[in-house]
Amino acid sequence: MADRLFLIDGSAFAYRSFFAIRNSLTNTHGQPTNAVYGFTRVLMKILREHNPSHIAVVFDAPGKTFRHDLYAEYKATRQRMPEELVCQLPLIDAVVDAFNIPLVRVSGVEADDVIGTLAKRAVADGMEAVVVTGDKDALQLVQKGITVFDPNKGDNGLWYGTEEVRERFGVPPEHVIDFLAVMGDASDNVPGVKGIGEKTARVLMEKYGSLEGLYEHLDELKGKQRENLEADRETAFFSRKLVTIDTDVPLEVCTDHCVRREFDRVKAAAIFTELEFQTLLQDFLPEPQTVEETDYRLVLTMKELEAVIKEMKAAGRFALDTETTSVDPMRATLVGISLSSRPGTGYYIPVGHAPEAMVHEIERPDDLFGGGEAVRGLGLEAVLDKLRPLLEDPKFGKVGQNIKYDLIVLERAGVKVAGIQLDTMVASYLTDPSRLRHNLDEICLHYLKRKTIPISEVIGKGSKSVTFDQVPIDRACAYACEDADVTGRLAEVFEPLLREKGLEPLFREVELPLIGVLARMEMIGVAIDAEVFESLQGELAQRIKALEAEIYERAGERFQINSPKQLQEILFNKLGLKPVRKTKTGFSTDVDVLEELALEHPLPQSILEYRGLDKLRSTYVEALPKLVHPETGRIHTSFNQAVAATGRLSSSDPNLQNIPIRTDIGRRIRAGFVPGGKDCKLISADYSQIELRIMAHLSGDRHLREAFEQDSDVHRATAARVFGVRPEEVTPDMRRQAKGVNFGVIYGMSAFGLAKELKISRADAARFIEEYFKQYPGVNEWLNDTLRRAKDDGYVTTLLKRRRYVADLNSRDMNVRRGAERIAVNTPVQGSAADIIKLAMIRLDKALEGTGARLLLQVHDELLLEGPADTAERAAETTRQIMENAIKLDVRLKVDVGVGDNWAAIH
Repeated sequence: MADRLFLIDGSAFAYRSFFAIRNSLTNTHGQPTNAVYGFTRVLMKILREHNPSHIAVVFDAPGKTFRHDLYAEYKATRQRMPEELVCQLPLIDAVVDAFNIPLVRVSGVEADDVIGTLAKRAVADGMEAVVVTGDKDALQLVQKGITVFDPNKGDNGLWYGTEEVRERFGVPPEHVIDFLAVMGDASDNVPGVKGIGEKTARVLMEKYGSLEGLYEHLDELKGKQRENLEADRETAFFSRKLVTIDTDVPLEVCTDHCVRREFDRVKAAAIFTELEFQTLLQDFLPEPQTVEETDYRLVLTMKELEAVIKEMKAAGRFALDTETTSVDPMRATLVGISLSSRPGTGYYIPVGHAPEAMVHEIERPDDLFGGGEAVRGLGLEAVLDKLRPLLEDPKFGKVGQNIKYDLIVLERAGVKVAGIQLDTMVASYLTDPSRLRHNLDEICLHYLKRKTIPISEVIGKGSKSVTFDQVPIDRACAYACEDADVTGRLAEVFEPLLREKGLEPLFREVELPLIGVLARMEMIGVAIDAEVFESLQGELAQRIKALEAEIYERAGERFQINSPKQLQEILFNKLGLKPVRKTKTGFSTDVDVLEELALEHPLPQSILEYRGLDKLRSTYVEALPKLVHPETGRIHTSFNQAVAATGRLSSSDPNLQNIPIRTDIGRRIRAGFVPGGKDCKLISADYSQIELRIMAHLSGDRHLREAFEQDSDVHRATAARVFGVRPEEVTPDMRRQAKGVNFGVIYGMSAFGLAKELKISRADAARFIEEYFKQYPGVNEWLNDTLRRAKDDGYVTTLLKRRRYVADLNSRDMNVRRGAERIAVNTPVQGSAADIIKLAMIRLDKALEGTGARLLLQVHDELLLEGPADTAERAAETTRQIMENAIKLDVRLKVDVGVGDNWAAIH
């Protein structure tokens, strides 16, 4: 194969990455990193999958080009490059430099011109050139020896040769400039011919072949199209000049300069460390950082196990990890246990490997533990009997990574672990809640600068993967011991970090004891009534079928309702509804858009109802009965302690926190959740307006506090103040608007957002907010103070000193800045609510011991319990007392409690 020169359109991929990846992606110092991350991923994908012999990255140079000299309005309609992208360009340059790839910028021309020139030179030098870009203008370069590749199209990217160009535009590459000249280009402000878009341009080019051919046969066209072409003849030929890539740019760079070279791994590791690209960093850590002496040992005899236990007791604290057959702890079988009390050491005790996996090649000298015969391993019960006194004794400290999982696995095996001193996942989350992931591989890379063995190397990937019991024990030993070893090392990192950030009390008093509470809740699970779900399935199937018929009738034809592309065709082309927002794949048909379109036509409302019912059917009505555990007969969700940046718990597998409560179907789904035994009841306890009460406490606003002290309807009280009427004169609509602004303030809602929420004009919303702040000046003052402190400190805190770092508070992009401001004002309120209910759960879990009542679920501000019917009211009152007194505020907390035979019947 001939040498291939890959020419990367750096400007195009920097822009594309910036807008494709959420712009809240930053490092802990607030530096935006989304464009650098996306660009780097593209670059690495090219290098890894295509292994080019030659490569260069080309960027637009700052300043005007020769096209601006030709046409002063060239690119005049483009918005100024966002500041959050501008500040990332030097970082992208640094990545390219670390990869030892030539970076080319030439003043007075665009990146396309440089790329075109280098591509032509490569062909002249007997090479093949690959232009890597998503820009359609580059397709004019395609010829023998030059192809265009868009790596972001499809699973494997999209390659353009001559036939692919002809298929896209209807003309060969040499006439792409004619196509573009007729159509124009709004993004570059190339005028083209008025009234001619891509479809028409294609038809004309397929028929006439070129711009000259089109104008030679102008008399064959009729009407407005001919008039426009005649009127814009000069503009069309001028537009062709603007879109034509100059392939004869004077360049100092030649193809010899573009020979592929090895990465500078030290530079790459340094910049990825700075940007906190933990996944990318794995491939670039210098070798000395990944190689060290470790002492990882298999434990295969009882004598060896006794020696290990003695060592753990002598240390007083150790890291604990389990290996199992499933990521679901309620369905996992224990395969092995690893322990580590000192850096660089670890012991693996296999207890459930398949016989064929017990073969190992690890040397086991006789004096390893003072002697011991080589046997096939120890049985599960024998190991657990020996380990139980160590694991259940609270005076021996345990640390783990997501140790809740290990607690559940071991308790199901008959061991109740006590003495948990630190969870590295939770500690990582507390110290940096904005981090996307807190898994062991990532935090190990970040804090220890060490690559760990990925699980995929141990069990394989996809259809070729095996369960851990099939892994040979020597490989299992290396993997498991390393997990325990680095977990112990990370514990030493996080303990001082928690103290330094003032987070140790929150960790010790809330997050750490909560682990055991959540483990018990997950093990208990919640019961459902299968008949309720079976009945609902039938009803929903009928309703969805009727909605389908209604949708087809309103659309005037049958189509794939769940196909965005087909829905776009129906709404915007056939029905002629005005598009609201454009996306990369056409015009948006998301919920917000459909709600707006529903004001003009009944079809969007039917689509919304169809989507809602279909989601409830698939997510809950059909799915939940299949998730009933075969042994317990109950559903076991997982509570995620290290996900939401506000501190709130989330629920997954299944998510039981998003069942709607205000719709009829949502209430009927909740009716399917029932007590799990005879003579039992469900108990619900729900904080009443806790976030508004926290706001009253934090702001100290006299009027807001008065409303709660007098046990008034706070929304009615707000409406009375804002509208200047007596409380008894407040109408339902007034109260609705007041409720919207009460909660909107907590979430930093703008006049635009409030107008949309309440379906009122933006001017009315702005006046409403202005009057609200006049009536509640303490709230306005608190909001302003919170933003000032957040800008100074870089973070906000909750009542219990939980931190959330907030980037972009000084962003020049108004939308980005306002998003950051919403986070800054919402987190102290919502995060404090999360802290309070966690405190209540810990105290309630202890208070219910021996009563028969127990916690089942936490859903936002609500706790769901189960208990004996004859003591349910007493348990409900205990719950109310504990929740209302979980923390001392200047405004009394209020909890609504109820007892019932199903979840829906309580409310």
